[in-house]
Amino acid sequence: MLTSTHLLRRRRFLPLFVTQLFNAFNDNLYKTTMVLFVVYAVYSDPATEASFSGLASGLFILPFFILSALAGQLADMRDKAKIIRTVKLCEIGLMMIGATGLYMAWQGILVHTVAIPLLLLALFLTGVQSTFLGPIKYAILPQHLKKDEVLAGTGLVEAGTYIAILMGTILAGPLAVDYTGWAAIGIIVISCIGYLVSRQVPPAPPMGEVEKLDWHILRASVKLVRDTMHNAEVYYAILAISFFWTIGAVLFIQFPPLAKNTIMASPEVASLFLVVFSVGVAIGSVAVNALLRGRVSARYSPVSVIAMGVFVVAFYVVAKLWEADQPSRLLSVGEFVAWPMANVLLLCLLGISVAGGMFVVPLYAFLTTRVSPDKASRTIAANNIVNSGAMVVGSLVAMGLSAAGVPITEQILLCAAMCLVSAWLAKRLIAAENEAAEAVATVRV
Repeated sequence: MLTSTHLLRRRRFLPLFVTQLFNAFNDNLYKTTMVLFVVYAVYSDPATEASFSGLASGLFILPFFILSALAGQLADMRDKAKIIRTVKLCEIGLMMIGATGLYMAWQGILVHTVAIPLLLLALFLTGVQSTFLGPIKYAILPQHLKKDEVLAGTGLVEAGTYIAILMGTILAGPLAVDYTGWAAIGIIVISCIGYLVSRQVPPAPPMGEVEKLDWHILRASVKLVRDTMHNAEVYYAILAISFFWTIGAVLFIQFPPLAKNTIMASPEVASLFLVVFSVGVAIGSVAVNALLRGRVSARYSPVSVIAMGVFVVAFYVVAKLWEADQPSRLLSVGEFVAWPMANVLLLCLLGISVAGGMFVVPLYAFLTTRVSPDKASRTIAANNIVNSGAMVVGSLVAMGLSAAGVPITEQILLCAAMCLVSAWLAKRLIAAENEAAEAVATVRV
């Protein structure tokens, strides 16, 4: 904790931390407001709502799959701080597109023909923005932090990201239907503030030989993943992270329609679900850093993701019981909290997210500490390619299940099954970690 406090007082970390905070806050304010508005104010069919939620998630994830190789090359071959400032400047323009779509949809102007396409375009561009920032926010840490500060820095970035998601989600709930115009103004203002803060990030020039950029996206992506996966620790960390975010993608797709059609809750309650999830991941991020005491290790990851799976099953059971005694109208936050088993439902959700945070944070630290600093951004980019591919598949599966008539509640069990696969991958990572430690010890002897 002292290390964390120390980092938050240093310019080598604080501006990056705050920039990422504003970025995550603004992205989530826009995404959540947009999805909740369309689910609650435009559509009235559960299958259509679930399909739109899946489409929105897929469009946001798709740029990670297409552009991560180029983003990783840029981050390793150019000054990372300059890239951050350029991307944050572009954010102002894309949020203007999103704000236009929000305002038109709110006013009922060409909702299906213009407003919703604008909303989805802005969401796609937000994904492009995050694709280029993604490799930097972790890869820049070993460049600015000491070796024993990297895990703490990673945990702070992860926890800060989820706190920002929390704040954006809290605000999105009440804005989503009645005050969407204020959300349209807010996302533009916040993007401007984020750009100003990003100008304070210290320079982070390339650390290795500057190579020529490969603009052939498919070839670069295949080469990037192939070159990264030869390290067993990085290989299993990437696969485990991918399964985790696939689980997260499916859960986030399910939350809005589940809240509306199963829990019979207002947009504010749907927002509350996402809030609890974000708080839990932040708690898990800090907790695992305290347990590991700065050492990069996956030793707690298998038990964490098994616990996550148990909480997912518990969440499913409570949702089924809720479904059997469903309210006849949408509940406000106060009415929801007063409803029988509401606290149990929220505790299950909190358990899922705390365990998830404890599982995934150490794995990100593997990606930046098990490779040379000049390749850290490309390693994160390779991770993003595999993650996004897995998440797109998860989104398509969720959309397919909804189109086939599988109830949202039943789809939750898919996440529990994926937790078992993640636990197996984490066990393989621990074995690779031990083998690497033994090899180092042998060389020293």
